[in-house]
Amino acid sequence: QVQLVESGGGLVQAGGSLRLSCAASGSTFEINAMGWYRQAPGKQRELVAVVSSGGSTNYADSVKGRFTISRGNAKNTVYLQMNSLKPEDTAVYYCNAVILRILTTSDYWGQGTQVTVSS
Repeated sequence: QVQLVESGGGLVQAGGSLRLSCAASGSTFEINAMGWYRQAPGKQRELVAVVSSGGSTNYADSVKGRFTISRGNAKNTVYLQMNSLKPEDTAVYYCNAVILRILTTSDYWGQGTQVTVSS
């Protein structure tokens, strides 16, 4: 089992920056990848960025060049640095951790943190 706790959301003006943090606890040694997803009102949850245990990253096209995902030295923390924020970035942001086993894949989610970007 893995528990995830996010922090760092809030209200910011367009063009501003925020940094989200996610701390994992429990079976963190099994985590293969961590990432951030977001869900805006009336829309489906979408991938924002993901980082593998090996350090490979992947971003949604809409955030490339503006957002940066990174993992802490202890590998049980993931950050999302968000720059040049736009009103369309407004959403609840969720931290995600994935554990890949031989026969199963397990997804774990945080409780979400609200990011609101005003125009």
